Amino acid sequence: MEDLFYTIGSFDYPADVQIIKGKLESEGIPVFLKDENTINSDPLISYAIGGVKLQVYSKHKMKALEIYNEIRAYAVDASGNPIVCPNCKATKSELYYRRRGVFLKLFPFFESRKYRCMQCGMITKSK
Repeated sequence: MEDLFYTIGSFDYPADVQIIKGKLESEGIPVFLKDENTINSDPLISYAIGGVKLQVYSKHKMKALEIYNEIRAYAVDASGNPIVCPNCKATKSELYYRRRGVFLKLFPFFESRKYRCMQCGMITKSK
């Protein structure tokens, strides 16, 4: 079953994923939203279960990632400027939460904000 689906991304709320879902479906890629109904019934547990997971069949992985990377929103600082990776200087970073331990899984807002560079994979803390 793990090989059947590939998770493209995780989103805090079901509304956040709808545009990407629509775009992928318009390109002929079947999309599945894991945990969507659970979060719709209780939005406060979104962080605890890791949000809504956007999944596609593994055979559509490459095409889906290509489309997703064209339209995705990358992390920005408080001024609206893109987060710059200190390693490769790329401006394509996304929020990253490690969520280690039961406490941070239940109360993820206590974890410091980190960013993962989509170019080189380096994880940095926010300033």
